[in-house]
Parts: sequence; structure tokens; C-alpha cells
Amino acid sequence: MNRRTLLMAGAGAAAAGAGLGWQLWRAPAGAGAGAPLADAELAFWQASFTQLDGQTLAMAPLRGQPLVLNFWATWCPPCVKEMPELDRFAKAFAARGGRVVGLAVDNPTAVRQYLAKAPVGYAIGLAGFDGTELSRQLGNSTGALPFTAVFDRRGAVAQRKLGETSFDELIGWAQNL
Repeated sequence: MNRRTLLMAGAGAAAAGAGLGWQLWRAPAGAGAGAPLADAELAFWQASFTQLDGQTLAMAPLRGQPLVLNFWATWCPPCVKEMPELDRFAKAFAARGGRVVGLAVDNPTAVRQYLAKAPVGYAIGLAGFDGTELSRQLGNSTGALPFTAVFDRRGAVAQRKLGETSFDELIGWAQNL
């Protein structure tokens, strides 16, 4: 082989590698039915949170069913605004075997007072201000709220959104699970 052929082959291999890398980078979260779960996903499924009644909300028993996880706080206007939509969605999603969990990135007293005035039918766990770091690990690069992560039946993140969600948007995501 001459030098020119080797250079062309090397350039072709580099281009193919770059194309593959681009495809993997652009692929949606959780792409690939057999893809192993990321460390953050595995850690999430091992986590548990205290609920307002003092009971433990363990994530492990929820794995194997679609899950919508919403990080919120009482001091976050878009979080509070989307909660009725999440509650309405939770009822429809439960009929299809899915669950909704809200993780409050807030203090327990504020959460208790808020939910006494505006109760929801889905599970609420108290993540405290450590919830910001958990949301970052699951793809919330800014740590802002609200942040929603949707998990497929395997336990992989299939969808992420920073910002307010709506019933229609949630229904659309659920159809792909």
C-alpha cells in the first residue's frame, strides 16, 4: 500500500468514527433496548425518600413499570402551576401501569403546608436540597426546577425536560413507553 492509500483509509475510518460518535451523542436518552443502565440510573433505583407521613418511598419496587419523576419546590411558580396537570396525568397513567413520583427539593414544613392546601394523588418524596444534585445526575445540567425525567420499564431515562410540562406533553411521552 502506498502512503496516499493509507491516508485515505485513515481519514475514512476517522470520519466513520466521528459519524458514529455523533449518532450516539444525538440518540435520545435510554436509546437501545439492550443498553446497560447508566450509573446515575442505577443509583436512582437504589434510592429511597421519606414521605410526609414518615413512610419510606423506595424506588426499587417501582422499577419495571414506566415512571414519571418530577422535581419540584413550593417556592417555584412553574412547579406549582404544573402540579394539577401532573395529578391529572397520574390518574390516566396509572390505568396503563405507570406511576408518577414528585420529589420535593424543599423543606418538609413548606411541602406539608402546600399539599394541605393543594393535595395531589401521586406519591411525594422529600429529596431536600440534595434533590438538586440527584436531578443533575439524571440530566438536569443547570439544577433548575421544575425538572422531569421519564423512565421506561427497564429503568432507563427515556425523556427529560427542564421546565413546565403539560398533560398533553406527558401523554405523548407515555405513548412511547
